[in-house]
Amino acid sequence: MRYRPLDAAGDYTVGRPFLANDPAAVAQAIQTRLRLSLGEFFLDTTDGTPWLTEILGPRANLNPDAAIKQRILGTPGVTSIVSYSSSFDGGPRALSVNASVQTAYSAAPITVSQVIPS
Repeated sequence: MRYRPLDAAGDYTVGRPFLANDPAAVAQAIQTRLRLSLGEFFLDTTDGTPWLTEILGPRANLNPDAAIKQRILGTPGVTSIVSYSSSFDGGPRALSVNASVQTAYSAAPITVSQVIPS
């Protein structure tokens, strides 16, 4: 597993070493996978998080966290989810996801937090 690090704005950084077989690479992979909406990537419209169809919106299923957990578990390097929580804030209309995951690259779990505006 090899990822180019992202800066605080979510842009690729150049001139820095790649994240390779590292828990930080797994954390970044989870965050970028959650940000990708289903159908958004033109080379593979079947990949992405089903935000509009299964998680948010009027047609959301009764257990939207299942789709998010499935997306996290499908990330390369993730072996299991240790803990998970999510909360929706109606003011800014944002979903906050917090997960602690076990990776193949560390004995200690890593924590990933993501805020998704709807």
